[in-house]
Amino acid sequence: MSRDQDWLLRQLPLGMVSEDFFVRFVSIFQEQAGTLVAHADNLAHLADLKLTPPEMIRWMAQWLGLPGIDPEYSEAVQRRILATAAATLQLRGTTAGLTRLLELYSGGPVIVSEGGGVFEQGEAPVGPAWVVMEVPSTGLLEEADFLSLVLDEVPAHVHAEIWVAQRRIWPTPERLAEREAS
Repeated sequence: MSRDQDWLLRQLPLGMVSEDFFVRFVSIFQEQAGTLVAHADNLAHLADLKLTPPEMIRWMAQWLGLPGIDPEYSEAVQRRILATAAATLQLRGTTAGLTRLLELYSGGPVIVSEGGGVFEQGEAPVGPAWVVMEVPSTGLLEEADFLSLVLDEVPAHVHAEIWVAQRRIWPTPERLAEREAS
């Protein structure tokens, strides 16, 4: 947005504009004020995923609860991660939300099976809630990072099983032994 050079001076009352002192005094601050107003004019663009700089993308990801986005990822991948996180925020912990995030992280098709649903009173299955997630790979992530991100999306009361390329990575045999012992 462009402004006339004397935009700040024109905001003074007419009686002050006729005084040379006020004109010179306000002129001192006009350039700095112009910089501040230009920053304010750009605020709407900073939150626009298509226009914001990559550094802002990583910062915005933290607003949505993501632990961070690796700056080594391409700008397109960073923007896709943020867009998916924003789109799935209201779906967090649901089958649809898990599916979209798993597709993002793994880079491929996923299968999410779960035992939840809506049941008539007294007809709900006995036992804990469960979810089984199957992905072809962990995508760009190390297995431990992938596991941490996925488990963070699963509701705490739900027993989760995660399979990567037909190999169960969660729960680990140690975790299963702990569960059986308790």
